Amino acid sequence: MVLSTKITKLLGIQHPIIQGGMQHVGTAEMAAAVSNAGALGMLTGLTQPTPEALRMEIRRCRSMTPYPFGVNLTFLPAIVPPPYEEYTKAIIDEGIKVVETAGNNPGKYIKMFKDAGVIVIHKCTAIRHALSAERLGVDVISIDGYECAGHPGEDDITGLILLAKSATALKIPYVASGGFGDGRGLAAALALGAQGINMGTRFMCTEEAPIHRNIKEKIVQADERSTALVFRPFRNTSRIFKNTVAVEVNSREINPSVKFEDVRELVSGARGKQVFVTGDPEFGVWTAGQVIGLINDIPTCDVLVRRIVADAEKAIKEVHGYIVPQSKL
Repeated sequence: MVLSTKITKLLGIQHPIIQGGMQHVGTAEMAAAVSNAGALGMLTGLTQPTPEALRMEIRRCRSMTPYPFGVNLTFLPAIVPPPYEEYTKAIIDEGIKVVETAGNNPGKYIKMFKDAGVIVIHKCTAIRHALSAERLGVDVISIDGYECAGHPGEDDITGLILLAKSATALKIPYVASGGFGDGRGLAAALALGAQGINMGTRFMCTEEAPIHRNIKEKIVQADERSTALVFRPFRNTSRIFKNTVAVEVNSREINPSVKFEDVRELVSGARGKQVFVTGDPEFGVWTAGQVIGLINDIPTCDVLVRRIVADAEKAIKEVHGYIVPQSKL
């Protein structure tokens, strides 16, 4: 048995599970393993240093799986922004059929993708943003709750509310993101109207994830209290793993006049990348969602996906058993 939803049919995948884009993690090894497990793997576009490097990574991933995979492209403000148009063209030219977009002012690039016949999944942390994306013509919304790793937005609204409201607010399909890592979560997401789930942190803790084993074991040892929110004073909130660096960042952010320069050296992307290379969880900041409280092992992607789907089917059948004929009093 499989779970057939609008998402599995639209994307041509076996299971309603998508691997979210993850900086320094969404490589060909990760995406191919997820796709080979029957879910949708996702390369992270900006993990590749140039559009040409992304082209090569797409080709490398295609050599590792015959199944569909996508590319994440996140648009973030920067003093010197990446060449987004060139990245977009590389994705289109290489024949990618699904993209996950996120971030600010994506309209120009969404149009480029849609004109090329690419399915666009846009990640949103608020219903108002989801409605804007729907008007821009995206095909699917990924609703990202407060529990998520990375950027949960500034409204602090959990997935439970966002997903239930999406069922009545949106006309297009949506998937649930943030806090998902097991079968009960998938079953709950479907009950809330989502057509599938998007997982990032849970896929980090698999055998195929291209990060140091020490980091995977650190995730297993952690619980749901082991994350921290940083950058709140700058209205660019990010959820990261709660290590000594995160605690120091938070202590500096208490200052009412704090500026980004006060924490810049602590949160550099170069330090964060080295965490995944060296296996030192205290070297820099690295993203992780509250779902780490549900992660107890380091399976292969195939084992993980099959387990989640089987457990979701079991949960759905158990809940279905609650429906009985009304008894006569």
